[in-house]
Amino acid sequence: MAQITIYIDNKLEEKIKEIAKNTGQSISKYISSAVELKLNNAWDEDIKNLSGSWSDFPTLKDIRSDVKDIKREEF
Repeated sequence: MAQITIYIDNKLEEKIKEIAKNTGQSISKYISSAVELKLNNAWDEDIKNLSGSWSDFPTLKDIRSDVKDIKREEF
């Protein structure tokens, strides 16, 4: 497993330590999980390819046509 050195400010370090402790993870595991979540936060290609495949899916206009809009409250 690779090792990386990063520089963070003291406030961020304290937050990371606190969250890692509260979740029962090591600091390294917490940061690794956070980075992995950030990098993998995208739709899978198979899911992307499904876009538009439902030919009779109603448009937003069709969906909203059955619902009466109400007057908004004034500020």
